[in-house]
Amino acid sequence: MRGAALGALVWALLCAGMAHAQAPVGLDELMQLLAKRTHGHVAFTEVHKIAMLKQPLTASGELIYDAPDRLQKLTLAPRPETLQLDHGALTLERAHRKRVLALQDYPQVIPFVESIRATLAGDRAGLERYFNVHFTGTLAEWTLELQPRDPQVGATVRKVRISGAQNAIRTVEIEQSDGDESILTIGADLAP
Repeated sequence: MRGAALGALVWALLCAGMAHAQAPVGLDELMQLLAKRTHGHVAFTEVHKIAMLKQPLTASGELIYDAPDRLQKLTLAPRPETLQLDHGALTLERAHRKRVLALQDYPQVIPFVESIRATLAGDRAGLERYFNVHFTGTLAEWTLELQPRDPQVGATVRKVRISGAQNAIRTVEIEQSDGDESILTIGADLAP
């Protein structure tokens, strides 16, 4: 009897260990993995679907990220444009015009910027400051669904869905409350 009980206990412990080893990862593990990536340079394509337009607007170019809070979006087509986030300042350059905005002066913009910046940086607290965060998947293929905490932001944006694999973001979808949406698809790494 004791041998059978001991065998059952060992079997139960082995099964519990296997179940723990196969348990799905959570948001903390994803954030830790994302935080380890300190630089990225990738191609992107962006599609804006706007109800009042017959055709979607498309753009393409390059994204450059340097942890923890420098993000540059170089749009190459259909016309050159640079959008850069650097230490709380957002700079837009287009057609020889340059405009610099301090994000603190535009609180309605902060959640949009923070959804990408905080995800890239693996900054869970930054995400949860502005969004209710729902994680699904595994590290091999994951999705974050972000719903704005602020009702004013929620009146404009219904949700942000960010999908990726391992420490790489693959898509950022923003669904606006009026039905318009944008889909940013991130491609392969580019040479530095």
